[in-house]
Amino acid sequence: MGKNYLYISDSYDGWRNLATDEWFLDHIGPEDVVLYFYINRNAVIIGKNQNPWKECDLSAMERDGVQLVRRISGGGAVFHDCGNLNFSFNAGKNRYDKDRQHRFILETVQSLGIPCEFSGRNDLLAAGKKFSGNAYCARGDAKQHHGTLLVSADLSRLQNYLTVDPRKMQSKGVASVRSRVCNLNEFVPSLTVEELLRVIPQAYGRVYGDFEPYPFTEQDRQEIEKYYKKHSSDEWRLGTTPPFDYEVDCRLSFGGVQILLSFEEGRVRSSKTYTDANDDTLAERIDRIFKGQVLDFSSWAEGLRAEQDQQLSELADYIESLRS
Repeated sequence: MGKNYLYISDSYDGWRNLATDEWFLDHIGPEDVVLYFYINRNAVIIGKNQNPWKECDLSAMERDGVQLVRRISGGGAVFHDCGNLNFSFNAGKNRYDKDRQHRFILETVQSLGIPCEFSGRNDLLAAGKKFSGNAYCARGDAKQHHGTLLVSADLSRLQNYLTVDPRKMQSKGVASVRSRVCNLNEFVPSLTVEELLRVIPQAYGRVYGDFEPYPFTEQDRQEIEKYYKKHSSDEWRLGTTPPFDYEVDCRLSFGGVQILLSFEEGRVRSSKTYTDANDDTLAERIDRIFKGQVLDFSSWAEGLRAEQDQQLSELADYIESLRS
């Protein structure tokens, strides 16, 4: 019989909180569920496959003391402050249930008297505005579903540090970042992050049954320190943008895609893909397909379609359009 665990971090360090998040994914038992909550103080969180030099205003972040944090899941960039509560479900192969996880979040918010719904690729909405974005990833038999809950965040700061692709805004038919999101305290003015944390155990118990605090050992804490070194490193956070000879840059229904290709003797020597697609494996699959190819749009499209994947087929259609 599996167990349900709850852990609420007392750290406000984004690197430490995301390091712990990855550690949970790598150490979850096949029959267990861990529900993890944390708050990041002034941080921009980018997706696994995003290019921070393109997505973020790094000089403004450095000036204002804002952390750059890269998560292990796909998706886009978001700004976190102490008015933003973050959750993460880590579950073994026999316990992962996305519908149940969404239901827990919805029931928690609805218990405060706020009507809400799941919508789109990965958003939770109240009155048509996004108060929670969700992302997903997997390793072996373990899966992770994590996301945000905007409670009393300073939404005006979003635009200070995120460089939003205007094509993304056009595709959503909305004029600005600010107009797409809302805080939950717009519906319950007295609501705080602390009050939301107080109702979470009851909601967790209703949806999942009995639970207990996560029993960290000293060895666990030592291992988490190794994950922290990774998450705080420039190599993980910033990555490297390689020199390239050709660029494919487009926005499709599932997100933006930027592919940087370098050639040697007429063939692709290296491919580096950035994307805010929710599929955290997409960039790696694209790079594998392009490597070794000649500069031929039809061959590229054929290679993408051979994977029989809807996202790659859509990318193939775009690449074929470059011939005209």
